[in-house]
Amino acid sequence: MQKLIATVGVLVMIFSLSQAMARDAFTLPAEPASATTSNYISINGETRPPSGWVQFCRNFPAECVESNTPPRDAKMSKAAWAQLDAINRQVNNDIIPITDWDHYGVEDYWTYPDDGKGDCEKYVLEKRRRLHSLGWPESALLITVVRDTKNEGHAVLMVRTSEGDVILDNLNNDIRHWSKVPYRYVKRQSQWSANIWVSLAPHAGGSDLATATRR
Repeated sequence: MQKLIATVGVLVMIFSLSQAMARDAFTLPAEPASATTSNYISINGETRPPSGWVQFCRNFPAECVESNTPPRDAKMSKAAWAQLDAINRQVNNDIIPITDWDHYGVEDYWTYPDDGKGDCEKYVLEKRRRLHSLGWPESALLITVVRDTKNEGHAVLMVRTSEGDVILDNLNNDIRHWSKVPYRYVKRQSQWSANIWVSLAPHAGGSDLATATRR
């Protein structure tokens, strides 16, 4: 009887561990073995998505459907870098900057800039859309919320590449390594799901930072 109880106890423990491991593997996936602290930004845990993303998903539900494809980085080559640079500059040039207050009469509103105008997250969404249409993996195109040099909310596109995380920013035409950007990182989309967001700094917690305080 004691043997039976012990066996049952071991099986329960194994099942619990497997469930926990499966859960952790989804919400906090390990970075690829090739990732290093200098090349890839560290994530600190799951957090709430920005309210603007939630609103965006209500308006564009097809853009927020979960994918069964395993996440992958963008494999970089000379041609890929040229394409990334071209998209960054094209979108920065194509969109007329305007705040959500002036555009929509609200503090923060996420949508595609189909009228050719918008603030920071419109640039991010458009760059993400154009790159994805060119075959770049969606899991490598990560919307990221930061605090800028004025400590104001701002959004950039972090592209996870085979050579590290790089930043596409509407305030700068140059593509920069994440560590070379003078911003304080707050949160970004997880590679595993566009609807799961992870914090990039201990202070981020579940803060709901508006991204529309700057163009």
